[in-house]
Amino acid sequence: MNTPYDSPAVRQRFTEFLGGGDLQHATAAYLTHSDGVQFDVRELYPPAELGSCLDRELDVARSLADASSYLLHLDVEYVNFDSPTEAFTDPWRAFELQEPLVRAIESVLLEHGIRPFHLITGQGHHFVWRIQRSSAVARRLLALAPARELAAECMQRMPALLAGRIDSDAQNAFFAVGLLIEHLAHQVKERATSASQLPVKITAVHVGPVATGRREILSIDISEYGDPLQTRMIRMPFSHYLKPWVARDGSTAHLEDEVPHIYSIPMHEMDFRQAIKVRQVPEEVCELAKRACTRIPLEEEGTANLLEHYLSSRLRLFHEYFYSERHDPRECWPRTYQQTPLDTLPHCARHLLEWPNDLLLKPAGMQLITRVFTSLGWHPRHIAGLIRSKFDNPSYGWGISWSDYDPGTRADFYTRLFAGQLYTGLDHLIDFNCTSIQEKGFCFPDGTGCCSVAPSHHALAARMPTL
Repeated sequence: MNTPYDSPAVRQRFTEFLGGGDLQHATAAYLTHSDGVQFDVRELYPPAELGSCLDRELDVARSLADASSYLLHLDVEYVNFDSPTEAFTDPWRAFELQEPLVRAIESVLLEHGIRPFHLITGQGHHFVWRIQRSSAVARRLLALAPARELAAECMQRMPALLAGRIDSDAQNAFFAVGLLIEHLAHQVKERATSASQLPVKITAVHVGPVATGRREILSIDISEYGDPLQTRMIRMPFSHYLKPWVARDGSTAHLEDEVPHIYSIPMHEMDFRQAIKVRQVPEEVCELAKRACTRIPLEEEGTANLLEHYLSSRLRLFHEYFYSERHDPRECWPRTYQQTPLDTLPHCARHLLEWPNDLLLKPAGMQLITRVFTSLGWHPRHIAGLIRSKFDNPSYGWGISWSDYDPGTRADFYTRLFAGQLYTGLDHLIDFNCTSIQEKGFCFPDGTGCCSVAPSHHALAARMPTL
């Protein structure tokens, strides 16, 4: 046996995770590989072609889109902005640091009655479960799906290959699930922060040096809900994990001789220390596949409990407020968003809006703009509209294909995420100061020496009790 991909047990576990009893009846919309590539319709394959993907030793992922279910997915990982390969060169520390966050996730989910499938990857953990599309809780989710005009735009971007496999209900449900997962992330962040040695952030938001002297965080990565459903996938259990060796910028090339090849595996009857050992030994990976089921669990009652908790939350009130407005129509932008006065902004915010590629694509960039414009009294949906107007401008030479991703969805998601933490009190503005912004790499002085975000901080702090 050359690799775990040759094992019948491993191949059976792949089939289980794809849904259905066999590959011909698998419910996943597609297969692809996720490391080192952006979404590419040319790299999408029907589930029936699993064998050829495994024969090519790909890092295999399945679509979040599913014919019979709506999947709910939470991803957490260790992120080091100064040493991006730290999780691979010292996994023991990276995963030890995540333990308080993992325990918080497990306790919050269990309180709602949710028992997810738990997968360990190269940098962190995935938690996934599902509800049937025909279920009562699925119908309730569809009833609160926001921004249907953006969902319609996402459907217009649907590749012809996926037409018929992903319908408008699935896209709308994905938006609604995003609201629910955002609420879950709030609960987890509140619970995990006091127990964690590192800052707990929702998405990979840049920070300055922390107590360790390094810029490192624990990320509750829910960024997949900021893109159309068809572009998002989840790594398969027992798949190769190739990210350390296929970075597009070549920054990880030196790892070839330092880091053993690893596989993503279920957290089945083991802790993270055992998992780190097992995932790099092909024989043990194959043995694990003989006893670890990979079917995505059906958790409708627990998801209904989570939905009830969300509907009574302050975050739900904020979401209703957020979607009470719409972006200005595109034809109005020359008179509205494009006429936004920049001279009175802090230089860091002005620089981001004048030179947005790629600073405005980074979560910390969108967080900065959201904070500054909230301090000015802007409605959060119009802050998203301003960011969208930048994303929609091809003159900035964006390095991603907005024909696949959706600028309105991306702008809405991140603005909603950061404004929601202001409105619920989860963001205490600890890092909203010039020193922190400089340490993050988002300070761009103009040479006058008079720039400061202090007025924005004071104005925002004064507004927060009434938000």
